[in-house]
Amino acid sequence: MELIRGLHNLRPSHRGCVATIGNFDGVHLGHQAVIGQLAEKADELCLPAVVITFEPQPREYFAPEMSPPRLTRFREKIEALRRYAVKRVLCLAFNWRLAEMTPDEFIRQVLIDGLGVKYLVVGDDFRFARNREGTFAHLRAAGEQYGFKVVHMHPFNVEGERVSSTRIRHALEAGDMEKAARLLGRDYRMSGRVAHGEKLGRELGFPTANIFLHRKASPLQGIFVVEVYGLDREPLEGVASIGTRPTVDGTQTILEVYLFDFDQDIYGRHIQVSFLHKLRDEEKFDSLPELQAQIQKDVDAARAYFEGDRV
Repeated sequence: MELIRGLHNLRPSHRGCVATIGNFDGVHLGHQAVIGQLAEKADELCLPAVVITFEPQPREYFAPEMSPPRLTRFREKIEALRRYAVKRVLCLAFNWRLAEMTPDEFIRQVLIDGLGVKYLVVGDDFRFARNREGTFAHLRAAGEQYGFKVVHMHPFNVEGERVSSTRIRHALEAGDMEKAARLLGRDYRMSGRVAHGEKLGRELGFPTANIFLHRKASPLQGIFVVEVYGLDREPLEGVASIGTRPTVDGTQTILEVYLFDFDQDIYGRHIQVSFLHKLRDEEKFDSLPELQAQIQKDVDAARAYFEGDRV
């Protein structure tokens, strides 16, 4: 899969494609349905399937302090898209130039002159361009004028409700990892590079792989049963904490993973952490021995989970 950053990096060889547009935060079942429809048309027309997305996401640009936590960082989103029949991702820098484009300018510069789109799939509520003025009607009219077809995807429902990034975010906030997995079509994951920490876990007898999340906010907080991918053996079972470590007056949100029966040096390795089940919320303990005792309980509960006692 080819990643193209910005319109200025488009080449004549990139013209002629089928495409879709969106944030694709989480790359959930609804997104996968759109990509599936796109892939079928790509095969039919013998054209590459292209996903057009934005960085930062529009809500983050207009209201950074009010935007919700991302389900996936940019790298995680790209890695998720690689699993599907996407030939190229065009990532547009969302800045004032893009924000001030009229619908006609966006259609002309991105879809026609830039990509030479022949078939476009968008969500049923898709809006674009300055002040969200662009609508499905704009796209369809442009398609009739310039010779490309525009179709919209109907909502993709699970358990009688539309699958959306917001719905998944609410499931994660509630600690319902099983529901989040049903909406995503896979277990929820975070990824990152293992970094040196304060070695507190090692002092307590539970050495952890520390991952700095590089997020303004995390959609998850608490203690979880996890599986880890990206190392020589996979998956590796473990228990993870996401939080600020209030017992030692921490302030930065960090992901710490204790892997069962594992003692290799993995500093600098990039790993993926799948969250299977939430054990509890993060707590502040009065002493390190109390924290140590609770960690042992968490480890025992996680081992029991993997042995089949999945409550």
